[in-house]
Amino acid sequence: MKKSTAKFDIVRLSRVITVMLMDAVLINLASFMGLFIRFEFIWHDVVESGFLESLLAYWPINTLTAIVVFWVCHLYNSLWEHAGFKELLWIVLAAVISSLLQLVGMFMLKLPIPRSHMLYNILFTVVLVGGERIFYRFLRRLRNKSKGAVINVMVIGAGRAGELTIRDLRLRRQNKYRVVCVIDENKRLWGELFMGVKVVGGDDMIEKAARQYKVHEIVLAISSMSSRKRLRILHECQKTNCDIKVMAVTYQDADSESQNFRLRDINIEDLLGRDVMNADMSEIASYIKDKTVLVTGGGGSIGSELCRQVAAHNPKQLIIFDIYENNAYDIQQELIRRYPKMKMEVLIGSVRDRERIEHVMDKFRPDLVCHAAAHKHVPLMEDSPAEAIKNNVFGTLNTAQAASKFGVKRFILISTDKAVNPTNIMGASKRICEMIIQVMNKTSETDYVAVRFGNVLGSNGSVVHLFKKQIMEGGPVTVTDKHIIRYFMTIPEAVSLVLQAGAFAKGGEIFVLDMGEPVKIDDLARNLIRLSGFEPDVEIPIIYTGLRPGEKLFEELLLQEEKVSKTKNNMIYIGREMEVDADILEKHLNRLSKVEDMTIQEIKELISEVVPTYRSPESQFDEAYMAKKETATV
Repeated sequence: MKKSTAKFDIVRLSRVITVMLMDAVLINLASFMGLFIRFEFIWHDVVESGFLESLLAYWPINTLTAIVVFWVCHLYNSLWEHAGFKELLWIVLAAVISSLLQLVGMFMLKLPIPRSHMLYNILFTVVLVGGERIFYRFLRRLRNKSKGAVINVMVIGAGRAGELTIRDLRLRRQNKYRVVCVIDENKRLWGELFMGVKVVGGDDMIEKAARQYKVHEIVLAISSMSSRKRLRILHECQKTNCDIKVMAVTYQDADSESQNFRLRDINIEDLLGRDVMNADMSEIASYIKDKTVLVTGGGGSIGSELCRQVAAHNPKQLIIFDIYENNAYDIQQELIRRYPKMKMEVLIGSVRDRERIEHVMDKFRPDLVCHAAAHKHVPLMEDSPAEAIKNNVFGTLNTAQAASKFGVKRFILISTDKAVNPTNIMGASKRICEMIIQVMNKTSETDYVAVRFGNVLGSNGSVVHLFKKQIMEGGPVTVTDKHIIRYFMTIPEAVSLVLQAGAFAKGGEIFVLDMGEPVKIDDLARNLIRLSGFEPDVEIPIIYTGLRPGEKLFEELLLQEEKVSKTKNNMIYIGREMEVDADILEKHLNRLSKVEDMTIQEIKELISEVVPTYRSPESQFDEAYMAKKETATV
């Protein structure tokens, strides 16, 4: 990488030096042409006037001064990147300043020159210097076109983002791309030229225009739009079988157009059909800055992102606690590279080990604990319910009690929508975790809260990972049920919610994200297949395997008994705490502590007592059977 970067710098430096030398010639040529036109190109009059001698005496100073002015006016920074009105203005400004400095300099040195010379000098400088750049770009375009086939591109969006996209495709991408048509919903633009390209119609014209103009690639270049609109447009694009790109701009200043501009492939997040949740970073920073933060399960999908976002808010110290050393090592090395000055400790251990977690709390005295350590895989926990209880329930109990014992100010539990009316062991174990912190919040000085959200895209073991693997293997893609739906969010969104919950926390709350409309898993699978360049049910088959043990068709975010209230963030709600009897819960926990000696059925029956809303797959089957029997009897 360093070698290629150095090579690029040498090439760029050689270009800048070359154009400086060319400018040096053109600057003086413009000055002499300005003098000749003043005397109507009569050589004898120019010589007899003595003005030519003045220019010859001043040309070294004029050259050096003009080159410096051109450099200050950015004529060597954006020389080959852009060609537009803004760049023309820079050339005019540079010509005016350099000509004015020439006039002043010659006056100070008592070198005679006609007063009208300055205007002619400016004119010829703009024409020659600007023409030089345009001619070079023209030659380079011809050269690049001769190197290989041109890719026809459709740009969607005739706004600022579309303008940047077309300029980038024309100039920065070696002219291998030819923008052949533009799509925009503004009817007034239809039939007009945008950046020299015809606007052929609205979104409904995408498929037809792609065939008519033999489009190879489509670029979505609309910087601001709702996720629903983006989803609709992308669905239209997918009908064309063209490669689809999305314009991504990361610049902070509109003047830095080209420097942080890139085209990226569309990803599964683009196809969710919901807007990204925005958290108030200032509120998050206010309680994390200069504080000691402990993240359990810090190497996992959610835990590692928690570590990233905590690190970005200048904590006094970050402690990463995880049982799996490989994940912990990965996030440690990443944060060392990104935040070399941050004080950080990475510790290996299990939240099941009460003495270990108490030792960590006692030694580091964290101000904030984010408890993300848990078993989360639904089908696996159905087969190993004792492990779910030991890790999720008693891991939470150990960590929560240690937090209270050693004066932690805030404790945030990572929960799940599967804790609502749970139909599986994992969800039920998480509901018990919520009950534990709600009880502890009543007696402890620590503020305990839970954050409940849906499925996270890109997390370890997520359905997207499974689908991608199946697609790479040529299919089939397995979906449990054609009608199954889930709420989805990205990992950064989930973590932003968790951290903002800490800012809102007063103790005992269960925070819930308004995650918009749920997504059909079948649609998600089909979109992912199309994203991979295949046709669902044709090139990659989809098969339906049936709901797995403990799985429901849809997830819920709130219990019926919970009443919700809004927070300052209109996408975050608070579910008011339900009454949990501390004595009864303690008795249940004592019984659960002996799960190692129980059968799977005994564990499920006990969990049904602890979590009244829990219905095991067996009980659901029995209920369905009885209902069917009663119907048949009637």
